[in-house]
Amino acid sequence: MTRAQPKSQRRAAHIDYRWIALSNTTLGILMAALNASTVLIALPAIFRGIGINPLAPGETDYLLWLLVGYTLVLAVMLVPAGRISDMYGRVRLYNAGFAVFAVASIACYFVPGSGNGAVLWLIGARMVQAVGGAFLMANSAAILTDAFPPDQRGFAMGVNQIAGLAGGFIGLLLGGVLAEVDWRAIFLVSVPFGVIGAIWAYLMLHETATIRRHQRFDLVGLVLFGVGLSAVLIAFNFALQPSGDATTGWTNPWILGSVAGGLLVLAAFVVVELRVADPLFRMDLFRSRRFASGNIAGALSSIARGGLQLILIVWLQGIWLPQHGYTFDQTPLWAGIYMLPMTAGFLISGPLAGALSDRFGTRQFATAGMLLSVVGFIGMMLIPANFDYPVFAALLLLLGVSQGVFAAPNTASVMNSVPAAFRGVASGMRAAFLNVGQSLSLTVIFTLVVLGLSANLPSALVGHLTAAGVPAAMAQPLARIPPIGALFAAFLGYNPMGMMLPPDQLAALPAATRTAILDTSFFPQLLSGPFVDGLRVAFSACALVSLGAAAASWWNGPEPDLAGETVGAGVGPHAHPHAPVAEAMLEAAVGEAVVEPEED
Repeated sequence: MTRAQPKSQRRAAHIDYRWIALSNTTLGILMAALNASTVLIALPAIFRGIGINPLAPGETDYLLWLLVGYTLVLAVMLVPAGRISDMYGRVRLYNAGFAVFAVASIACYFVPGSGNGAVLWLIGARMVQAVGGAFLMANSAAILTDAFPPDQRGFAMGVNQIAGLAGGFIGLLLGGVLAEVDWRAIFLVSVPFGVIGAIWAYLMLHETATIRRHQRFDLVGLVLFGVGLSAVLIAFNFALQPSGDATTGWTNPWILGSVAGGLLVLAAFVVVELRVADPLFRMDLFRSRRFASGNIAGALSSIARGGLQLILIVWLQGIWLPQHGYTFDQTPLWAGIYMLPMTAGFLISGPLAGALSDRFGTRQFATAGMLLSVVGFIGMMLIPANFDYPVFAALLLLLGVSQGVFAAPNTASVMNSVPAAFRGVASGMRAAFLNVGQSLSLTVIFTLVVLGLSANLPSALVGHLTAAGVPAAMAQPLARIPPIGALFAAFLGYNPMGMMLPPDQLAALPAATRTAILDTSFFPQLLSGPFVDGLRVAFSACALVSLGAAAASWWNGPEPDLAGETVGAGVGPHAHPHAPVAEAMLEAAVGEAVVEPEED
């Protein structure tokens, strides 16, 4: 290394840059996963702390926005974050992502006061977190792809997945503990990771790709993309709420109009992107069959599994755990523990499949992962609501293995298919497909479950209440309770019957009746039949979508020869004398020359 080189390169001279990049991007994914799961498990404590009942009339919107606001901003920001990073430096913007995330986490801790103003502050701070998260997610895969040779990228992506899953599980435990101490403290969990990650990135990471400041940023494309995608995702999320006499909002003209209008704006966005000189969304990348099929498979897999963890947690919290002696306030933490087999399956298969796909190719592993997912969903359709846990655990393990076998090979395949100069925007596009798929999955799965509940829950609710001694005049109004409210009550760790009946009516009931309907097994028993009816429809849809993802993965075609591709811009022991040849093969897919990276 010479003195003319950047300080970060001189510091990393004695350390293999691959492991510097892997350790830093793994830290970023660990931080994001910890943040998501700690907030999820601590939602009851958060709402109690700010003095809001999220299930009260007019307050459900706050619950939805706190759940989906982060995801919405993340999905919208991923593509522009990747594009900006290609223009101004992936490492620079990745480092900024750490800083923004840490500052926003501190802002969440210092939420002022209580009530609606406090929850709006939290929603806004979480959205700022999502901006930082977008720059981390959009650049992590690109930085890894720059640092690792093609025959090691699957392994690197697999290690990143381990960090995400480990962070998710640790966050469930840590969030449950901190929520009992101080609900504000859960937002500080991310701060040390953000500070350490930002310092580590500043000192050790360096730019290995060309910075293209001369290009213009596509502002028109950004507006069209943001408006169109936001309209669709917001409409899909709020379609879960009742509208008039309907149990969901899918008959609401405003929601249907928002979806239609958003799709029209996105169509206009595509037209603009095909004509603009420096597009935000590089449509020409889809000329590569591997890029197109990999992203299609990724989006379909995300639709199939995006809402899986949440609906399984609702199943455990709302039905299975209460029937096995757990109180409703205990179920959020224990649901995470009982989901461990899925985490274990992912942890085992992710790095292994990534490493094997580096050697034998990505196509067969990605396809096999989605076929295993089909088997897992079919198995979930066949078990009863009050299942034997070993059977459930085996299916969780299978679904976790299927996700691990698919994810790392698919990511490596997509990132191997693009020229080095466009890895930032390509990584952002890939992550956007996954996040949009996850948002759509949550809506579709919960809509199917709610429709199943709405057909049978009212009669089951009235029948069980009257049999327990509740007067018919008191039971009949409860038949009109929105099913989504009952599901969210169980998800948040509340006793749904205690939430549905007003305190004065509950106090007026005979002691034996009150004890019966507040028993932990009462609501799960009446909910189990209608819930499983809807769940089976949802799982059958997930199986079909997974089959489509398997077909898209197989369409990927044989593995290209990337043995001579440039790694780390010629930095380190993996530079190859025939790198320009491999780079020309890659850039042929998009028809644009790729310039060698500049020195900082």
